[in-house]
Amino acid sequence: MKRTHIKDLKDYIGQEVSISGWIDARRDQGKLIFFDFRDETGKIQGVILPDKIEAHKIGSEIRPEWVVEVRGKINKRPEKAAQKSKQNGGIEMEIFSVVVLNKAETPTFDISGDGKEIGEEVRLHHRYLDLRRERMQKNIRNRHKVAQFVRQFYSNEGFIEIETPYLTKSTPEGARDFIVPSRLDQGKFYALPQSPQQYKQLLMISGFEKYFQIARCFRDEDTRGDRQPEFTQIDMEMSFVNQDEIMEVNEKLLINLVKNLYSEKEIQEIPFPRISYKQAMGKYGSDKPDMRKDKNNPNLLAFYWIIDFPFFEKTEEGGWTFTHNPFSSPKLEFMADLMEKKNIEKIVAAQYDIVLNGYEIGGGGIRNHNPEALRKVFEIMGYAPERIENNFGHMLKALAAGAPPHGGLAFGFDRLMMILQNEPNIREIIAFAKTGEGKDLMMDAPSEIATEQLKELGIKIEN
Repeated sequence: MKRTHIKDLKDYIGQEVSISGWIDARRDQGKLIFFDFRDETGKIQGVILPDKIEAHKIGSEIRPEWVVEVRGKINKRPEKAAQKSKQNGGIEMEIFSVVVLNKAETPTFDISGDGKEIGEEVRLHHRYLDLRRERMQKNIRNRHKVAQFVRQFYSNEGFIEIETPYLTKSTPEGARDFIVPSRLDQGKFYALPQSPQQYKQLLMISGFEKYFQIARCFRDEDTRGDRQPEFTQIDMEMSFVNQDEIMEVNEKLLINLVKNLYSEKEIQEIPFPRISYKQAMGKYGSDKPDMRKDKNNPNLLAFYWIIDFPFFEKTEEGGWTFTHNPFSSPKLEFMADLMEKKNIEKIVAAQYDIVLNGYEIGGGGIRNHNPEALRKVFEIMGYAPERIENNFGHMLKALAAGAPPHGGLAFGFDRLMMILQNEPNIREIIAFAKTGEGKDLMMDAPSEIATEQLKELGIKIEN
């Protein structure tokens, strides 16, 4: 008999069906054995009556989390026994036979609750169990829905999705790179991308005027509640646009996303307010203040833009570094100062962040499409000509090939989902998250590798 999903059982009242899934709960009352069965679509209560001798025998041995195939008849519950507020609360399965597909050891922890009372390290170590709980299932399934909505939205707006490489060149962009040794070219290394920044600009130069990607990014930096060593960005870039046009299309994305997938939530103000970096720091002492009028309302979403960031800031050594992104353009009225490398502290960048409830969920800018202007940025940062050529020669050459004016934005997908799902940190909305120290407890990574592997790579570990 063909399997029926639990969510569809309400359409089979009076009929015999077969379901497959897990034992969610078991209640043995002697003559009657009650079960709650679970598959990815929902739950149903079933009962084995005394006259089903073989099923009764098997049912007396079954325990929670065993995987089973069950055949039985779907009956309507008596009116007084119906639980109308629950899925399938008005029906029950009369069990005829049970086949055990796989037994399960007693779970390390209870998966029936939300799991927040359980130590996070234990949960991460047994993540495949933790992901079975209803809260985690909802988080991951809603993440999928948001990703699908984003893809459809940008596609409808004329963007195309293009994948960019994971093995790339190590360049100084703020955080430490994760390094990958080359076996075929020993002594040289790839880096995992901190973002698709250079590739998406190269795509604009290639004539793809509207690009997007749900991209994996890697940064070897200290972690915290809203950060992981590997994370996901919603990345986009457009040609022949100004700052307002980029902000408008992404504001439209967020408004429609909330309206369609999170209708229980309220956006505090539309259009999103715009605040300069100088105003935010002067009034709130932060470039990402929580602007909610009622911070006790978890369904209130206060989106706003931070604009007009300073391009450069002083380093501890007294030099200059970028505040946001070295590939950004200054606002047009500051381009002359950039080219002449004067009034550096006053140069304002064409950069912007999108903030939600006190978290920066995205950032972007108009890019420096003039290669000489980009070269000036690196000169201000103290890079010698040979270093500029070594690290960024490929970008300067590409920009000199006829680069259109362009700009874009990248959302922190994990951080956005954390807020939408009312979770305390991004580990709760990542299927296989790492600890705050960047460890994968389930897979026991990072780990040592065999001496033979190191030898193939031409690497020797020194104590």
